[in-house]
Amino acid sequence: MVNPIAFEIGFLQVRWYGIIFTLAIITGTYIAYRLAARTELDPDHILDMVIFIIPAALIGARLYYVAFQWAEYKYDPLSILAVWHGGLAVHGGIIFGMLALLWYVKRYGLSLWNTADVLAPGLVLGQSIGRWGNFFNQEAHGGIVSKEFISSFPVFIQQQMYIAGQFYNPTFLYESTWDFIVFGVLMYCWGRRRVPGDITLLYFVLYSIGRFFIEGLRTDSLMLGPFRVAQTISLVLVIAGIVIICQRRLIKKTST
Repeated sequence: MVNPIAFEIGFLQVRWYGIIFTLAIITGTYIAYRLAARTELDPDHILDMVIFIIPAALIGARLYYVAFQWAEYKYDPLSILAVWHGGLAVHGGIIFGMLALLWYVKRYGLSLWNTADVLAPGLVLGQSIGRWGNFFNQEAHGGIVSKEFISSFPVFIQQQMYIAGQFYNPTFLYESTWDFIVFGVLMYCWGRRRVPGDITLLYFVLYSIGRFFIEGLRTDSLMLGPFRVAQTISLVLVIAGIVIICQRRLIKKTST
């Protein structure tokens, strides 16, 4: 098992979760900056907007998670601040991050679709990297699996997924891999885009397809009654994304 604490400076403990999270932000920002340089968008806007988007996404991801797990926090509200222990919901981060993005583009008169297209590839790559924070915290895994099943994975994965005497399905790895594939697809399509917003919508559709199926394997899903929240939202995003893409294609076709 890997120690979730990377190192200590006096009384300060620096956890791998925080290091991975920071690396994900830096990498995603770098990708967006480089893509912005290939468009009419001033790359400096990327550096400015992440100052608002990242905190908003972090707060949203935490509040979203806490809202569905309130029974665990209502008697110890201060533990809500302990984000280094995990407990960040991607969909909450996306919602609050999009709200911050909407505010920024409106304030500076930027194109929402063009700006979102620049951000989308870096976002999903950041998500791919960020899932390794779950690895160090031994979370976002699936159910119990056999020794034979887990033996097909690298030894360090096997060791970290050995929890309380049982091996668990490394679903964090599935999502990290899927997100990286989506990143590759978005980068391939990015230079070939024809309608602003295509990359953003493709992100929502592809990411949500993977998340829907992977979420069904996890044991720590946020629930709303009998429904897994992430699966429900993913299904809505897939349908909405496909409908909007088709609608935009139809409008473009009829207008030419």
